[in-house]
Amino acid sequence: MKVLVIDVGGTHVKLLATGHKTRLQFDSGPNLTAKKMAAAVKKTAVKAGWSYGAVSMGYPGPVLHNRPVLEPHNLGKGWVGFNFRKAFGRPVKIINDAAMQALGSYHGRRMLFLGLGTGLGTALIVEGALEPMELAHLPYKKGRSFEDYAGLKGLKRLGRKKWRKEVADVIKLLKAATLADYVVVGGGNARLLKKLPPNTRLGDNNNAFRGGFRLWQSSKSSPGGKQFAR
Repeated sequence: MKVLVIDVGGTHVKLLATGHKTRLQFDSGPNLTAKKMAAAVKKTAVKAGWSYGAVSMGYPGPVLHNRPVLEPHNLGKGWVGFNFRKAFGRPVKIINDAAMQALGSYHGRRMLFLGLGTGLGTALIVEGALEPMELAHLPYKKGRSFEDYAGLKGLKRLGRKKWRKEVADVIKLLKAATLADYVVVGGGNARLLKKLPPNTRLGDNNNAFRGGFRLWQSSKSSPGGKQFAR
């Protein structure tokens, strides 16, 4: 089956379809509603001559039962309750954007994924079972959350040098808390890191597309998440 993968971000919406190597994109931003996104995706895919029978979408916010449950912070409204299947005329699988990149970064055992972007995306995969997590807004220290230190706000408030130290501390703490064998750090700000803690490696933003394709390779369900082929 040919799959169209959509990675929705606060600056761009990026696309890739089965059988193609070059991704396409268009601008997003605070005026991009779900309806506008779907229309732009279909227009871009038609122009490129892409065909597809299913859609995977990485959404910048919490997702439950294949549906966004909160409106995105950096985009327009109308995402919660939107009928994506009807809009695309295809079956659609939606997961959190960090979870989609995590799925594409996974190489077995117990992996924690941390996405350093505007916020802090988190996901855990245990023996192939994916569990999107919302650790970013948990209290961390001085009345602030993990996201307040490791996200973009923390980078701007602390400066690059102190931010790197805080990110290293957050990685170590969350790795210990989730009993992860290893950590993958992705997202746009991961490139700013110099030295990583033990058993931690940088991810690749293109792994989001691999994760989107893997969504349609699921073999069976498992408690607490979905079991995916590796």
